[in-house]
Amino acid sequence: MNIGQASKASGVSAKMIRYYEQTGLIPKADRRDSGYRDYSPSDVHMLRFIRRARDLGFSVAEINELLSLWRDKARQSADVKRIAQAHIDQLQQRIANLEQMAATLGTLVDCCAGDGRPDCPILADLEEPGDDHDVPSLTTAGIGRLRHRH
Repeated sequence: MNIGQASKASGVSAKMIRYYEQTGLIPKADRRDSGYRDYSPSDVHMLRFIRRARDLGFSVAEINELLSLWRDKARQSADVKRIAQAHIDQLQQRIANLEQMAATLGTLVDCCAGDGRPDCPILADLEEPGDDHDVPSLTTAGIGRLRHRH
């Protein structure tokens, strides 16, 4: 089947299929005499595997590792579990960071009068965040200072 058909059958865009070939995530497709790529059912199966892994947020490097394990029938499931657990840990850290950002923004929004005056604690915090530049957070003193501005 051609790239369009493989794309439709796998749910992976033709552009991404070309990218995966270019980066070596998947082997280069066979070519027809006409020069068009020719994909087999096993290629489509591999593309579906990749799409599902991407849907779960695995990086291309992690997917490459998972594909190697998937192809290796002598693999140990412990190796697969290790990759999945590390990914869960990363996701949980990202969730914690997002929750902290949402809480900080929520506090800032609560402190903002949202009226016609120019004073804005949201802009003030963006201008001068605390010492932690990865995830801005307000100190109790900072919140009090912002509340007294309004």
